Amino acid sequence: MNERFVLATANPDKAAEIVGILGSVLGDGVELLGRPTDVPDVEETGSTLEENARLKAQALAEATGLPALGDDTGLEVDALDGAPGVYSSRFAGPGASYADNVAHLLEALEGVGAEARTARFVTVAAAVWPDGREILVRGAVEGTITTSPRGDGGFGYDPVFAVRELGGATFAEVGAEQKHAVSHRGRAFRALAEALVVEAGR
Repeated sequence: MNERFVLATANPDKAAEIVGILGSVLGDGVELLGRPTDVPDVEETGSTLEENARLKAQALAEATGLPALGDDTGLEVDALDGAPGVYSSRFAGPGASYADNVAHLLEALEGVGAEARTARFVTVAAAVWPDGREILVRGAVEGTITTSPRGDGGFGYDPVFAVRELGGATFAEVGAEQKHAVSHRGRAFRALAEALVVEAGR
């Protein structure tokens, strides 16, 4: 395949991960363009990750006339009945920083025992073309919420998400390669890459 896509995300951390993941699968088969600075923020009005990922990709496809990639990620904590979910990036309120959200999460789980701190990260990735075609895929990873941050890498909730498949290490304690191998975003965008190859061959 040989196609250009514009990224819907305005988050440079997420954009870097997406470029790394798709590049490792598709190589030179895809060109990823950064989100144009003149495109306004897309309101995440969806009630599901799928709806928000689609909204973002559709908005960029309409604004640029190019196929677009959108995604939405949620942290689902069982002891909080699946919260923060679609509100993960603004769990501590509008404009919340990574540290604000982490602190709010740990406060909400204060007193909750280790066995009840199970959680999962879920990412939905969407590819939308200007002609209306779309692909939606999902990736997930299971883990637990630690009682305090660990590690200096990653971003968002990475310092407090202990990954079952990494022996309990948080995403912030491992390198990018280890993280992408098992992460929700890695799984979603590898699945999307495979679907794009199939789509290109039709």
